[in-house]
Formats: sequence, structure tokens, C-alpha cells
Amino acid sequence: MPLLDPKTWQPRSLSGPEYAVTEPATGDTLATVTLASADDVSTASEAARAAQTAWARAPHFVRAGILRRAGDLFTAHADELREWIVRESGSIPGKADFELHVAAQECYEAAALASRPAGQVLPTEAPRLSYTRRVPVGTVGVIAPFNAPLILSIRSVAPALALGNAVVLKPDPRTAVCGGLSLAAVFAEAGLPDDLLHVLPGGPDVGQALVADPRVPAISFTGSTAAGRAVGEAGGRHLKRVHLELGGNSAMVVLEDADLDAVISTAAWGSFFHQGQICMTTGRHLVHRSIYEEYVDRLAAKADSLAVGDPHRAQVHLGPIIDDAQLTKVHRLVQDSTAGGARLAAGGTHEKLFYRPTVIAGVDDRSPAYAEEVFGPVAPVRPFSTADEAVALAANGEYGLSLGIVTRDAARGLDLAERIPTGIVHINDQTVNDEAVAPFGGVAASGTGARFGGEANLEAFTDVRWTTVRGDVAPYPF
Repeated sequence: MPLLDPKTWQPRSLSGPEYAVTEPATGDTLATVTLASADDVSTASEAARAAQTAWARAPHFVRAGILRRAGDLFTAHADELREWIVRESGSIPGKADFELHVAAQECYEAAALASRPAGQVLPTEAPRLSYTRRVPVGTVGVIAPFNAPLILSIRSVAPALALGNAVVLKPDPRTAVCGGLSLAAVFAEAGLPDDLLHVLPGGPDVGQALVADPRVPAISFTGSTAAGRAVGEAGGRHLKRVHLELGGNSAMVVLEDADLDAVISTAAWGSFFHQGQICMTTGRHLVHRSIYEEYVDRLAAKADSLAVGDPHRAQVHLGPIIDDAQLTKVHRLVQDSTAGGARLAAGGTHEKLFYRPTVIAGVDDRSPAYAEEVFGPVAPVRPFSTADEAVALAANGEYGLSLGIVTRDAARGLDLAERIPTGIVHINDQTVNDEAVAPFGGVAASGTGARFGGEANLEAFTDVRWTTVRGDVAPYPF
């Protein structure tokens, strides 16, 4: 039996307009869902607050059991959910399988959080017991994007629920099913009590209402830096805890001793995986001058060899860009860069939403496709002559999400990484990596640090409460 039919099933009655969820590859309507309104946020947050108290008091093994069942269900319904991810978000099947794997792992890791030690006994000057205890924040608002819709929702939803919180999730309407309704269906089947998870697909007005709602004390936002700044400012006005995982323009530094036979595939994956629509995408290839020309030629040849098309109906390496607006932005950045003197070594063309993997050489700080986050399958390549110059180039810019360094000398790579501000670093790998057990986050304009994954989830979704207990009433001098 199918897990859900989004044409008829939604977790609650919403009051916004109907929205056609379309397949980017074909333009076909996959489902019609009802969007949420700002009023729905108020209704959901009130219901979530009412349900959360009992959930927080539920035995840890009850919460853990539901999270484990949810993980099993992502695997059990993989065929159905894979098709939604492929058709709704334009993912190739391998990327969809990775999302499903991570979703299951996020649930299993979250289940383990429920039984973690909850506090510490503290020394005290008074005749009393003094201790700290981690308590749920209450209701967590999760705002998730379209590009990895299942991962970027579940990585906050699962740990927040496991630690005793309720959740109000706002997925991007373009991926309302695989990034929202599928989670509601999985957790309902797993036995999650009513009103602990509300899925409200909607536009910016719904996100603004969620950030402003006084019954939602914590916000987990993943999206662009521009939108994240607005969320952070609004959250600050309301004195909320706001976790921001934002954009990036991550560098991959290729030193002169790199094995080009091995590195070109890694480099192509870093820039072209999921059409470059990943926050960690390798947006800048910094290559030692002694191997720069060969690197450009070989990366361009690799780009030319990749198949682009409908991932649901053909075996391809790249699927479609999510929509016309994003494609227009990608193509503009490429054209503006070549008009400014950069050289198009491969790609730079598209048919409908299918953009060819693109390699641009001769870029500098003025090249838009090098200086800005593209969020498309574009690999700008720039040479450097010394390690100091590589550090300066990699550290230049407002972002600090992920970093790759390729060298036969791993110790040299680690030493270089220490000099470059970043939230994540991979030696002898490209910049796109994710695991449920690892803390994830960037610095500077890429976000507010490692707030997701592993023990970071404890900091994200609980408060530390100090408690003291005396055997009798404390005496005071007046």
C-alpha cells in the first residue's frame, strides 16, 4: 500500500490556495496540495504546544522507539519515496537513494539522543543537591529548502522530536511532498502522537509567521544567506534561538602534487552533483599553476562527457534545474563572467531547464560566477602559485561553509586547512559530504556554526536548566 497519496492526503486542513507541484523535467503536475496561510501557523503552534507537554514526559524508550520505526519506514517505502524525490526535485536516483539513507540514519541517531545523559550533578556551597538537566525547548520551527528536501527537513525534525519537542515544519512548496508530506506520513505510521508534527507548505509569509509566533521559541532555517539574514534579524527581535545553515561558495584547493587521474572525477562531482544545487557545492577550483591548463582541459572533457536529461525516464548524470528563475540566474552569472573576460571551456548552454555542466577558466574576483554562489552546475577554475596565495584566495569572500584540499601529503593539507576559515574541511575529497553523526554548519555568511548532527543536536534543541533541592527551607537573615 502506498505511504501517501498527496492528491487526497494532508496532515491537517489548511486555509491557503491550492498549489500545483510540478515535475521540473517535464512541467507535468505531480500533485495538487493546499498551501498554509499565516493563520494556519497560529493554529498549528497552539496545537503543538498543547501536545508537547505530555510528549516531553513520555519515557525515553517510547520516543526512541517511534524514531527507530520512522527510520525503518524510510527504508521500507524507499521505492515510493525515491520516485517522489526524483520527479519532484529533479534528482538522479542515486542522489535520491542517498537522501533516503541519510533520512533513516538521522532517525536512528535521533533515537539514541533520547537516552543520552540529561545533565550533571554540580558542586555547591550550600547543604543541597545542585544539578543541571537538559529540557526540550518546546516547539521547534523548521524551514527547509528544495534542493535536498528530505535531508534538510529530517535532520532537524528527527532530533527535535526525539528530545521531547513538537515541530512545525515549513517545506518549500516546490518540494512539498518529498520534503514535507512524506515526513508527516512516515511519522504518523510510526505512531507519533497527534499534533506533534505539523507540515505547513507555504511561501515567505508562512515562514515570517512561524518566526514571529511566540509559541515557537526555536527556529531551524536552511536556505540562502539573504533569506537567513532576514530570519536572523526577525528572530533576534523576538529573542528566539535561531539556527542558520546558509549559502556557500566553497573552494577546492588542488596542490601541485595532486594525482589528476584521480582528482578530475572528484572535482566534477563536487561542482555538478545535483546540478550544483547544493550549499556545499565546489564553487571555486583553485589549482596550482603548474597543472592548471591540464586541469581545465581534463575537467572540461569530463563535463562534456556527462549526460543531462530527465532522471525519471533516462539514465543521466544531471537532471533539471529546479525552475526558470534559478536557471535564469545561473545563465546570467555565466554570461556576465565570459563577457568580463573569462573563458568558457565547456557548457554554458541549456535546453529548457537542462543546463550543461559548465567549466569557466580565467576567472578573477570580478567574475560573477566565481565571486557569487551560483547554485548551478558551474565550475570556475583559477590558478595560484604559492600556498600563501591559495590560502588568501580560499579565505577571500563572505562564505565559510566547506573546504576541500587535494594533495599527496595529507599532513600538508591539514596544515593548510588550519589557515582557512571554514565550518567543514575534507582532505583529498571534494566539498559535498554529509553524515548524520557529524556536526554540520558554516561560519561567516554561511551560517551560525555547527548546529546539526551528532551532539550538536543537544545544543540546538534543548535548554539547560539548573535545579537545587534542599531537605528543609533555606534560612535567611531577614
